[in-house]
Amino acid sequence: MRMMKAKPFKIGNVTVGGKNLLLILGPCVLESEKSARRAAARLVALSRKLRVPFIFKASYDKANRTSGRSFRGLGLEEGCRILGAIRREFGIPVTTDVHSPEDVAVASRHVDLLQIPAFLCRQTDLIEAAARSGRAVNVKKGQFLSPWEVAPIAAKLRAAGCRKFFFTERGTTFGYNNLVADMRSIPWIREQGFHIVFDATHSVQRPGAGGDRTTGDGELAPILAAAAVAAGADGVFLETHENPKRAPSDGPNQIPLARLPSVLRRLIAIRHAL
Repeated sequence: MRMMKAKPFKIGNVTVGGKNLLLILGPCVLESEKSARRAAARLVALSRKLRVPFIFKASYDKANRTSGRSFRGLGLEEGCRILGAIRREFGIPVTTDVHSPEDVAVASRHVDLLQIPAFLCRQTDLIEAAARSGRAVNVKKGQFLSPWEVAPIAAKLRAAGCRKFFFTERGTTFGYNNLVADMRSIPWIREQGFHIVFDATHSVQRPGAGGDRTTGDGELAPILAAAAVAAGADGVFLETHENPKRAPSDGPNQIPLARLPSVLRRLIAIRHAL
């Protein structure tokens, strides 16, 4: 297999495609300013202990929920304000997903990395707005796309002037209410000349399997993350929560904060071994 090597680039103090494993860590959704700051503080302490920088993630709005009654977050303005405050207070890069060009205009003032949700990964207006924002862009590969279908998305980003972008593999639809993580996707995307991150916690989702909610197999997320790093992923995306059973969004898939140190040590060791 002949690889087209993508050039490394920086997002704050984090290098994408560098020697260290790229880590994107944080809760699924912003629940409150207090809980977000608490999570950020614990992750910063862990990052310093492991000597590996990370990007803090949290969503201001979980627009894609099974039920209209589900908790969605704190909203665009308040959520971005909190993320910007965490960015300044802790000196770390932050990211959130955006859902419209109008969202991009607000979020890009507060965050370092804009995330395009999987279900919106082919929305041209959104892709172009993110590309023109001056921020780095993370495009979640849709559950309905093959690894080769990221190339037209990359072409849209580049045509709009974006050079700092990467893709995130987050599982592929497998029948009803299930996903499969195909590790072949990682080298297949890398050989096209793109950086690739693996989203372990969303890859173990069982979409809509709980009737009015999504369930999942969170205990498998660390195993899939390890496999992805061994397969050559540039980084991992892991959602974590101090008490996943009480999380208002994607609780069954998130890794308990108390367990995260051992998970990250294993992933970092695999990266160094490569």
